[in-house]
Amino acid sequence: MNFDFSEDVGAMREEVRRILSDKFPRGEVRQAVDAGRRFDRDFWALLGEMGWLGVAIPEEHGGSALGYEALCMIAEEVGAALPPVPFISTILAAEALTLFGSDAQRAKWLPRLATGEAVGCLALAGELPVVDGDIADIAIVARDGDLWLVELDQPGVVREPIEALDAVRTSVRLTFTAAEKLSGDLSRFLDRAAILVAFEQVGGTRAALDMAVGYAQERYAFGRAIASFQAIKHKLADIYVALELARSNAYYGAYALEDEADLPVAASAARLAASEAYSLAAKENIHTHGGMGFTWESDCHLHYRRARELAVGLHSSRYWRDRLISHLDKAAA
Repeated sequence: MNFDFSEDVGAMREEVRRILSDKFPRGEVRQAVDAGRRFDRDFWALLGEMGWLGVAIPEEHGGSALGYEALCMIAEEVGAALPPVPFISTILAAEALTLFGSDAQRAKWLPRLATGEAVGCLALAGELPVVDGDIADIAIVARDGDLWLVELDQPGVVREPIEALDAVRTSVRLTFTAAEKLSGDLSRFLDRAAILVAFEQVGGTRAALDMAVGYAQERYAFGRAIASFQAIKHKLADIYVALELARSNAYYGAYALEDEADLPVAASAARLAASEAYSLAAKENIHTHGGMGFTWESDCHLHYRRARELAVGLHSSRYWRDRLISHLDKAAA
């Protein structure tokens, strides 16, 4: 049995990674934030042209229909690079419409989401900030056990900018007066969203570990690289173990996106492992860099901010832990 992505997706990964690294080398994202460029519209349009935004959208609605394997891989690479584009927000909106939208809703919005002409966002009911809500054209709202579609250019929509932890992505508090109900199961959507976000977290974990390893090999203290110190080795080893655990659970989740029999368990496990791994990696990356890691001029804080925001964006770890235990108990019974 093959537990890795296909050769085609592996080859595609190299191209995706090259494009992201060329466009956003170390320090470029931070410089874009400094300059107020939190949405790179030109790069966003390029993503649409290359088909990255439509890999899981049916061909009849303008997508490339390459499948969830390709989508999960792209989400991982985007999570590592942190480009200033609303990728995961738009992907989740497209996923909700693909699964639960009416024919008219899919025909109207999916082609535009696939090409990058439109931007989507996800809003959970309550006081959570709506990430990318200031630049989105539609919002998928999860409320009272249901999913709703809100077109954000209609009268009655108010977007109040708020200061969020993530330095790269903007957030708003969203209020509206009209919405269209989607015919879908909220729990099923959240499970699928959790898996896609888990891949973003896996990518971020990998990037934070790479940053920590690279710095530890270059930074010398007491006449030798700090990577040779046992305390640093232990930190990096712990991150690596957490990363591999998160990756294996995320891959299990990618399988469950196609075969939903294991979806609740796979989503909960992926969500928990990825959140814990990214939080650990982001924190220990800062510690490995020492005092420099706490400064704005270091990129460490970008991953720390993203890790903390993603950890609460789709409910807390307690929610997913309780969900996992509940489904395991049912299976055992």
